[in-house]
Amino acid sequence: MMMIVAICSFIIWIWLFLFHGRFWHREPILYPYSKSIIDSIEEWPDVFVIIPARDEAETIERVAHSLLHQDYLGRYKVLVVDDASTDHTGDIVRAYQKSLPSAFQNRLEVIETALRPAGWSGKLWALSTGIDYIKQQYSTENTFFFFTDADIEHDSSHLTTLVHKALVDQLDQVSEMVQLRCENIYEKTFIPAFVYFFCMLYPFAQVNKKSSSVAAGAGGTVLLRSEMLEKIGGIAALKSALIDDVTLASLVKQNGGNIYLGHSSLARSLRPYELLSDIWNMITRTAYVQLRYSVPLLLLTIILMSLMWFAPFILMITTHGLTQHFAIAAYCISIGSFIPTLSRFRLSYLWIFALPLIALFYLLATIGSAMNYYCGKGMMWKGRAYTDPAIGMDKKELHIQLSDMISSDQTQQTNAQSDNK
Repeated sequence: MMMIVAICSFIIWIWLFLFHGRFWHREPILYPYSKSIIDSIEEWPDVFVIIPARDEAETIERVAHSLLHQDYLGRYKVLVVDDASTDHTGDIVRAYQKSLPSAFQNRLEVIETALRPAGWSGKLWALSTGIDYIKQQYSTENTFFFFTDADIEHDSSHLTTLVHKALVDQLDQVSEMVQLRCENIYEKTFIPAFVYFFCMLYPFAQVNKKSSSVAAGAGGTVLLRSEMLEKIGGIAALKSALIDDVTLASLVKQNGGNIYLGHSSLARSLRPYELLSDIWNMITRTAYVQLRYSVPLLLLTIILMSLMWFAPFILMITTHGLTQHFAIAAYCISIGSFIPTLSRFRLSYLWIFALPLIALFYLLATIGSAMNYYCGKGMMWKGRAYTDPAIGMDKKELHIQLSDMISSDQTQQTNAQSDNK
């Protein structure tokens, strides 16, 4: 039995390492453009940057500043959509706008979302609100929308690099995994593994291959052709998706679009993970959603991760002979595949030996995500709790009766009713 387990682990890792889209590789990466890139484009299309922002007071001004100071040669607008923030996010943007020279003031706008209809996630409703506003004000024919989070800072050449990639490779969507913060001990331990496991789920080489059915995106930076957005039915087509970046990429690919997903060298996340619980919550928010709320898929995940991470280590130190040799080979391949990710984060390669324990943490968090679902907690984010959808299906929103978990949507509705009286 131990020999069979060791052989299974070895076969799994041989297949993953050699035939699973080189998920462990540090590329593809979009690097800053050269002067020849500028000269190769005769006309740069208009770009409309939309930032959905909910309670992002700490980062929104820095993010807006980075986007307003792009060296993009075409026309672009930056729209911040304040999604019922309770920390004066919108006011901070307006105050910042007033401090700018007139040319920059005209490039930046901020609007508020209306009451969110049932069946919409908060972020997607904010994006939809922003898109509708843009369409009312400007022509969006032959343009791009650029969706980016309110905690992502951009180098000045980022927008030019993204648009050039889309134009030259005739892509309908360009998305990037931004550089995640990796400073404190918790971030160094678990954040590189987050990127590693994401790449294992969605190998970028397969995502970028038109003939492959694998589709994924990273919500921090998504450049999308306006024509493709119309073709898929607008943001309303994925209004209830909790993993919206993957759902959007899937819809684009299903509608014949060409997509790209890579690692960014020009955008970085400002969001800190100061506590272990911050990382635990990050995983539990969407882990069971990713498994489509399926108990069989959860059990399969437990079995596969046990074969991949725990069995090789245990058998390596408890068995002998051929069984031990297979276990050692599987163990070495598994931890060795983590080296390119550590290199990308500029961390010591000694972190490879912690990977089985890190994998255990992720597995326990996945189980915790399932437990949250069956206990009725759903997925918590920004004071809102979502429960009951598989990816792309309808969901219900719960308003937890605790003061720190009441959705500001509920507060908005109460205030509106008071005003009507």
